[in-house]
Amino acid sequence: MVTPTPYHLLSPRTIVTKIISMKQQEPEPPKIILQPRHRTSPAMWCAAIVCFAFSVLLILVGLVILIVFLTVKPRTPSFDVAHAALNSVYIGSPPPYFNGDMTLTANISNPNHKIGVVIHSGAIELFFRGRLVSAQALPSFAQRRGQFTVLNVHMLSSQVVLPPEVAVELLNQMKSNKILYTIRGTFKVRERFWSWHYTYRMTAICDLELTAPPSGFLVDRRCTTST
Repeated sequence: MVTPTPYHLLSPRTIVTKIISMKQQEPEPPKIILQPRHRTSPAMWCAAIVCFAFSVLLILVGLVILIVFLTVKPRTPSFDVAHAALNSVYIGSPPPYFNGDMTLTANISNPNHKIGVVIHSGAIELFFRGRLVSAQALPSFAQRRGQFTVLNVHMLSSQVVLPPEVAVELLNQMKSNKILYTIRGTFKVRERFWSWHYTYRMTAICDLELTAPPSGFLVDRRCTTST
């Protein structure tokens, strides 16, 4: 092993040469390469301006729709059964089948004070214990603001096959003078406000309680409307 000569025993020239040699052996620091800056093209600026303008337009349209909605306050038309008469009910066998005759008067009201409505594709269905026993299509009609329409509907049932347990339930209700039916009305409603139109589906459900025929009359009803 060779012992290095101490610096104080070396000549100045040797010391300087040694320092220069050590400097040359040191690793160079990494060079930082700066990437050249790219200027944004005019097409990119145009695309950004168009996107910004479109976003502002959407916000303005949304605000206008919200203001109109809060000003107009659109409401769904209401449906109610004002009168019903059960004229006849007949159950034949075998198998159990059902014949029936019912007339009812329904009211459809437009509660809006600023919007007219058009009601079309309407139909009323009659159910007993969840079984469809009669159906009737309705003509289309328009209603002005705050107007109501009276509909006279004749529900006829002919040779409707019933499960035995449902037929027995109907006979028992006739004996107790308390017959329970369900009316379902489905409508396509279009609301009109100036040139603005909005279309949606409306469903009305009414549970009816009637006395037995031939002079069966409406005792109670409960109606709900949904969209």
